[in-house]
Amino acid sequence: MKAAGWLAAIAALGCATPALAQSPASATIDATIKQHWAELDALYKDIHAHPELAFDEHRTAALLAQKMRALGFTVTEGVGKTGIVAIYHNGEGPVVMVRTELDALPMQEKTGLPFASTVQTSGADGKPTFVAHSCGHDNHMAWWLGTAEALLAMKDRWHGTLMFVGQPAEEIVEGAKAMIEDGLFKRFTKPDFAFAAHVGNAPTDTVAIKDGVVSSNSDTVEVIFHGRGAHGSMPSESIDPIVMGAHFVSDVQTVISRQKDAGVFGVITVGSFQSGTVANIIPDTADLQLSLRSFTPEVRKLLLDGVKRTAEASAAMAMAPAPEVKWLHGTGAVNNDHALVAKVGAKLTAEDRQDAFTVVPASEPGWSASEDFSAFVDAGVPSVYFSIGGYDPAVIADDKAKGVPVPTNHSPFFAPDHDKAIPTGIRTLTLAVLAVAST
Repeated sequence: MKAAGWLAAIAALGCATPALAQSPASATIDATIKQHWAELDALYKDIHAHPELAFDEHRTAALLAQKMRALGFTVTEGVGKTGIVAIYHNGEGPVVMVRTELDALPMQEKTGLPFASTVQTSGADGKPTFVAHSCGHDNHMAWWLGTAEALLAMKDRWHGTLMFVGQPAEEIVEGAKAMIEDGLFKRFTKPDFAFAAHVGNAPTDTVAIKDGVVSSNSDTVEVIFHGRGAHGSMPSESIDPIVMGAHFVSDVQTVISRQKDAGVFGVITVGSFQSGTVANIIPDTADLQLSLRSFTPEVRKLLLDGVKRTAEASAAMAMAPAPEVKWLHGTGAVNNDHALVAKVGAKLTAEDRQDAFTVVPASEPGWSASEDFSAFVDAGVPSVYFSIGGYDPAVIADDKAKGVPVPTNHSPFFAPDHDKAIPTGIRTLTLAVLAVAST
């Protein structure tokens, strides 16, 4: 996920929060992190070096399942194809879900880390691709396990049921839906609360909760233009789908610039344009794939309708058959529950922690990126989704001085400082659970 907009608000926080006397809960959490750090560090590096693509996370899921069983959780594998569900009962109380993602990205890592991924596999299109955890899910899996360890170390401070979910296929926003359709909330239980967190390129030791809308709606759409092939020297004998596609790429942006309210968020990106084989053959088809992002249902519909209308107009102008416009997949916006934001925020604020913490008001825009954690929220589970800073302030300052942007999620150079980000994630998620399940 790419952090944008309101996340700049936490950049100024740095590590300004003074270190005060720790509460008993915080002291236990930090002691547990220290006790298990060698294991968590090794897990992170192992997962980082062995990434797996969406719905192919067999090794990753098995590794986490083994770790959770060793802690005493009852673990079920293969939920939603490759997802895992780990349950731990500790008396009467709320059911609290903590989610991590399992999948990596089809891209090459260029961080130069000693444990960098060199994995190559076949992508969804059957073509060879590198694989890398350039989104940060490796950090998430490590702090997910660490959160479980911390909560078990203080079982006397909370009652209820932990529901730790390892979700596949977040990068293609299909894994949460797959788990729900496989009976996640019927075969197991529907949680009373749910938490998740994401590492980004904000300063380490910073934590933010965005009240209200956190991320955008996401829709992936394919447009296939059908023309008539011909020799490159005889364009009049053709109906050129490349020209149709070129008109469409330009004209579809008027949906954003001329049809959408200028004061609201909406993005249409053409990320793939595939057509033709050589210079002297006019092909008969052009295949385009688009990414649409929005915050509201109204703008989401405007973009989807606008893409279809513009594609049909581009084909009609060329006297071509109607194009195929296919919705491939998508997910809604993540909305943090207002009351739960207040409750968790009060808990984090009350703790004498070193992490700089802020609540970003609902009036601020959310991320332009998307997250299918929204599927759990839309199923009626009150939830909070956190942002965890992942970059050393000194590194950020150095990049800024050089005029170089700090690598963000999905960059081949994205390399969070896991030594700091993982403990911050553990503290944040553990305290969030305690906020709703404390005895």
